Amino acid sequence: MYQYDRIDKDFLGDRSAEFRCQVARRLSGELSEDQFKPLRLRNGLYLQLHAYMLRVAIPYGSLNPAQLRKLAWIGRTYDKGYGHFTTRTNLQFHWIKLADAPDIMDHLASVDMHAMQTSGNCIRNVTADPYAGATAEEIDDPRVWAEVIRQWSTVHPEFSWLPRKFKIAVTAAAKDRTAAKTHDIGLNLKRARDGSLGFEVMVGGGLGRMPYIGQTIREFLPAKRLLSYLEAILRVYNRHGRRDNIHKARIKVLVAALGREEFARQVEAEWEKVGAEPDLPDTELARIRGAFAPKTFETLPAVSEAFETAKAATPAFARFVRNNLKPHKVAGYGIIEVSLKAIGETPGDASAEQMEVIADLAERYGQGDIRVTHEQNLVLPHVKLDDAPAVWAALAQAGLATPNMNLVSDIIACPGLDYCALANARSISVAQHIAEKFADQDRAERVGELKVKISGCINACGHHHVGHIGILGVDKKGEEFYQLTLGGSGAEDAAVGQALGPALPYDRVADAVDTIVETYLRERQDGERFLDTFRRTGVAPFKEAVYADVH
Repeated sequence: MYQYDRIDKDFLGDRSAEFRCQVARRLSGELSEDQFKPLRLRNGLYLQLHAYMLRVAIPYGSLNPAQLRKLAWIGRTYDKGYGHFTTRTNLQFHWIKLADAPDIMDHLASVDMHAMQTSGNCIRNVTADPYAGATAEEIDDPRVWAEVIRQWSTVHPEFSWLPRKFKIAVTAAAKDRTAAKTHDIGLNLKRARDGSLGFEVMVGGGLGRMPYIGQTIREFLPAKRLLSYLEAILRVYNRHGRRDNIHKARIKVLVAALGREEFARQVEAEWEKVGAEPDLPDTELARIRGAFAPKTFETLPAVSEAFETAKAATPAFARFVRNNLKPHKVAGYGIIEVSLKAIGETPGDASAEQMEVIADLAERYGQGDIRVTHEQNLVLPHVKLDDAPAVWAALAQAGLATPNMNLVSDIIACPGLDYCALANARSISVAQHIAEKFADQDRAERVGELKVKISGCINACGHHHVGHIGILGVDKKGEEFYQLTLGGSGAEDAAVGQALGPALPYDRVADAVDTIVETYLRERQDGERFLDTFRRTGVAPFKEAVYADVH
């Protein structure tokens, strides 16, 4: 991962000192809350229902063991002993005292971390494939380009006051693990026939009140011209973005209003003004790329005897391997996904002790590399198959070995009404009730891939629009109801889900999901995932089953 140099470290120190002064002025009464709000949001500090929430930036989801241990220490010292990993691959602390926030910033800076631009109308965290550098599927390491964008966009003076928040994702594989098409800009790395590297550029994705799937405005952008093209996109957005209406201020609305072709034409016209010179000197790109040099892997046999013996002897380990271990580009290694979705727990939460266990495992067995996924799980991307049984045993002891990746209990959920001042309904308990319905692991595996996503309000932090089953909490005269959608996808086949029918009361949601799953099992044909079956049958059989059960 990228290593901060002296300039980076000095900058973080200066920014932390500046924020300490701002907090002191707020605590003394010199600044009102209205005056302080834009300053704290620039540093990732929100005021929620019960306390301040601090959102810590984890650029492109990459952490080292020292950073994860520091997050664990902060959670234990300043919070209630845990942190919450989000769909933006960041980490949130939900019980922060304002007076402690400057000290937390200093502790983050000590391990090259911060909370800048995790809020505000600016370019927020740039996300990338959590398998980057480990999967044979990728054309290039997307973290290199995510880091280029991070360095370019951090406190960028021209794009620090955009019409609304702005999010970018970079992927480099046919399998999209970033939900790129739901971002303001999605970048898909490609290689031309002549071997040159470039990007498919998708613009105008976004969920929330008006969900849109991003549209391709350029099939192939030469990689060395990336930053100038991003600048052109943002200048067109800055010029036309609806600052007069917060609900219409996202770039997705502008792209829809102008149309893809007209928006692309304006971007190309703006880009031509820059000239044709490369955006980055080769030496600078090489410097950044050097931070992501391939790991040193041992030459190992493709088949690990210790691994195969453990699978044969221990059914629980074999199940974990089926669901949580993915192929690595190097023989004898695997990618281990760590589920933060244990049955009955809060999706995305990790205790301080659990974070420390993962840091220790990464250090001992995983080449010091940890990733956060947009699906609120963690990844150890470089584990020898010989070591996988020991890693599994340690995860199991820490409550982190739930073998449910991409299964129905691997639920995305925002914090909802338990924490968030914007929420209309609870998300966490709904997720817990659904997961408990599928605690039988044999049944969950029979169901197969099924992505349930829950949001407590229309802002869609739980990505409900693109869930195979999406659940949106709404307020009906002071009572919690939930609208269900089916057939969404945040992957390379991205789609917005279709409404199932009238909203359901809180106590009927888990049963409705159970009914939907049983309908799928009845309707599916050989080899079909839930999404395949829904796209073949449409909503009718699911709607009939759910509302027959309700009434």
